[in-house]
Amino acid sequence: MAVWLIVGCVSVALVLYTADRAVKARAQVRRLRTMTDRLTAATARADEEQEQRQAADQASAALTSVMPAIKRPPLSAPRTGQDPDNG
Repeated sequence: MAVWLIVGCVSVALVLYTADRAVKARAQVRRLRTMTDRLTAATARADEEQEQRQAADQASAALTSVMPAIKRPPLSAPRTGQDPDNG
């Protein structure tokens, strides 16, 4: 009779241990899945921001190639014979 009691206690302990490990494993899988989803979203945002930066750089380069004066220092105004300040 005592043998059956010991076997029963050991069996219950094994079942509880197995159940505990299964619950912990499922929780870990859930955490990993959440982290993967967050990482994927962050990567997508970073890629989109990089594409926007590249598009802005290309637009800027296109503008300066059409209007090269943007790169030059400002020109001084041509002098005329009359100075408006001195009348």
